[in-house]
Amino acid sequence: MRLFLLIFIMAGTALAGGVITAALAAGYDGAREIMIAAAIGAGVALPVAWVAAAKIRAL
Repeated sequence: MRLFLLIFIMAGTALAGGVITAALAAGYDGAREIMIAAAIGAGVALPVAWVAAAKIRAL
């Protein structure tokens, strides 16, 4: 569980930042749109962190 949380912190930051950057580049510069983009990035990071932690544990 601790490994999952550490990976989620890193993946969540990276993916949320990437989605926010994409939203800003697409012209969505309102506060609501930025918060939605951050939530989408964090939501995508959950399964990414889960799979990555499982694969690392299996080594």
